[in-house]
Amino acid sequence: MLLKFVIIFLFIFIFFYLRIFLKLNRKQKILKAKKLTTFNKKNLNNWMNLTKKERYNLSKQDSVNYMDRRKLLLEEIRNEYKRISRQNPEGNIKKK
Repeated sequence: MLLKFVIIFLFIFIFFYLRIFLKLNRKQKILKAKKLTTFNKKNLNNWMNLTKKERYNLSKQDSVNYMDRRKLLLEEIRNEYKRISRQNPEGNIKKK
């Protein structure tokens, strides 16, 4: 009877610590991917140590960020042009 309790207790104990270990390992992988978001010449080795999927996801994220910034900048330029053309409509027309 006592032997059964000891075996059950050991099984629960091992299962509990294995679960904690797997959670920590999973968090480390997630933190590693989020930590390395900008790259330059100094951390080129870090970029090369990433997996192919991580590099693809980071470049995809950079591309989306670039497109968003580009859209905002184009919108600002259009609004500025509209504002200037409304203020001086005669000066914007070229005379031959």
